[in-house]
Amino acid sequence: MTPVRRRALLAALCCALLAALVLHRPAAAADPPIRMKVVGGLAGVSQYVRFEEPFWRRRIGELTNGRVQAEIAPFDRSGIRGHEMLQLMRLGVVPFGTVLLSLAATEEPEFNAVDLPGLSPDIDTLARTVEAFRPHLVQLLRERYGIELIGVYTYPAQVVFCNRPFSGLSDLAGRRVRTSSVGQSELIQALGASPVVTPFAEIIQAFRSGVVECAITGTLSGNAIGLHEVTTHVHAMGLTWGISVFGANVNAWASLPADLRAIIRAGVRDLETEIWRAADRETGEGLACNAGLPTCTQGRRGTMTVVPVSPADTARRNRLLTEVVLPRWVNRCGPDCVDAWNTRLAPVFNMHVQPD
Repeated sequence: MTPVRRRALLAALCCALLAALVLHRPAAAADPPIRMKVVGGLAGVSQYVRFEEPFWRRRIGELTNGRVQAEIAPFDRSGIRGHEMLQLMRLGVVPFGTVLLSLAATEEPEFNAVDLPGLSPDIDTLARTVEAFRPHLVQLLRERYGIELIGVYTYPAQVVFCNRPFSGLSDLAGRRVRTSSVGQSELIQALGASPVVTPFAEIIQAFRSGVVECAITGTLSGNAIGLHEVTTHVHAMGLTWGISVFGANVNAWASLPADLRAIIRAGVRDLETEIWRAADRETGEGLACNAGLPTCTQGRRGTMTVVPVSPADTARRNRLLTEVVLPRWVNRCGPDCVDAWNTRLAPVFNMHVQPD
């Protein structure tokens, strides 16, 4: 082999070796995962334990192939008062959080429109209400609080538990009843009872100390905290549901890569569907468990009496909605709420409201 050919062959071998090294060089270290801190809903209830917490602790990592790692804690165990959540999210102190609208409505009554007491006696009506009002919620949260709405959740139906017998709504007159919102308090007052606004985590102690004789809360969440042990009767009528929204501070949301935002939004949409289906199922499950029926599978069996909804109760609910709940909400909320109701919800309920 001539010197020229040897040099050419050596050059070719060097080029091949260089190419092989380039093609098989180790990949650059992957970017570290994005860490999200999430504030969730109420501790100890099904929505948080069975859905929110597993989604953020495990599922979001699976959906993003490990690019997102999230931590979540319930707001009522995070040193946060529920009515402060909107402001904390607006400031970015809570970048991603779940807001109970009944608590937020103490400062922004317009948020109460989707879950006014007596408005949605069943979950199908509630779903139509939320669907009609959702675009307005998106606008309100973005323009007034700098929050991007990502999901809307609901708890099971909220009903009345009492520690002594009653046969219908009229029997609540004269009793002290735990409430969680202004609207619930107004409804209870109209029934001749005395509302006592009490945090969810303090309901059991309120019964044991004699502060309240009855409480409005979820059928299964009430069972989860042990209401079947301190009360004897539960009414089957859903007065409210407990709507919450999951959202993000707009700057925190914008800082995420676009493809991750799409994955998170799609994941939360599926989570929302799961939560709504569970709320429907758990409304009946809660009543069954409190009564100790064999169909109880998720809660603890009690020995409570379930008070059926009578025609008189239905008529009373309708009358209180039109004569008390809606007018007082409009009075608190003002012209913006009149416009929002008449534009978004009047077509659903065939019920227009007038300015006070």
